[in-house]
Amino acid sequence: MRRAIGGVRKQRGRWVGLWYEAGVKKSKVLGLAKDLTKGDARDAVAKIVAAKRHETNGTAYFGNFVNDVFYPYYTRKWKDSTAENNKSRISFHLVGAFRERELASLRRDELQDLLDLKGKVLSFSVVDHLRWDLKSIFDMAGAEGLVVRNPALLIFTPREARRAVRRAMTIREVQLCFGALGLRERLIAKLAILAGMRPGEIFALTWGRLAATHVDIRQRVYRRKIDTPKLRIQRGMLHYQRA
Repeated sequence: MRRAIGGVRKQRGRWVGLWYEAGVKKSKVLGLAKDLTKGDARDAVAKIVAAKRHETNGTAYFGNFVNDVFYPYYTRKWKDSTAENNKSRISFHLVGAFRERELASLRRDELQDLLDLKGKVLSFSVVDHLRWDLKSIFDMAGAEGLVVRNPALLIFTPREARRAVRRAMTIREVQLCFGALGLRERLIAKLAILAGMRPGEIFALTWGRLAATHVDIRQRVYRRKIDTPKLRIQRGMLHYQRA
């Protein structure tokens, strides 16, 4: 994936962009390292590669653009869990529908028709994510000069999409839950139910992050790996007594 959008190398105080054209390695000085961050240099290379691809092919296709340009760029921003979910959703629902379509040929009504169709079978949350995905993809395509205007700018999530029914525990249900648990499990349940902590945040807690009035969340466990939490905030922790 990185080769598809190129890479950067620092050389004699300058950022040098590297990419391939028809199997031939190309390079270009992007600017001084003191003036450009590595991220800025990578963005510059990505734009060069996108422009070259557009010149060579004459046409930018939805599937190629998402796989070769959109994913490599945004996966640098997304957390691993977010990247996995986003790529799975976009690839199945959007790339599956528009893979061979030219980016510039897609119109607002077509995108809305897809959302309307998805709204009949998917939850409001998933369809709303798809709406945002389309806007982000075409925002990037516009920035690359591949479309004149963003056809996803005014699309909306259909009201027919199913909204999840959210149940809240009653005080009695919470009491029954706590009463059925041992000390360790009760503490875990209290952190989840009363403080609103996620499971990965709870099981990544260390004694050094526990205070008398709060829990300092600095890490979480995701698929057996220590990772940073989605939100860097301090969540209140209620006091508890031994049974």
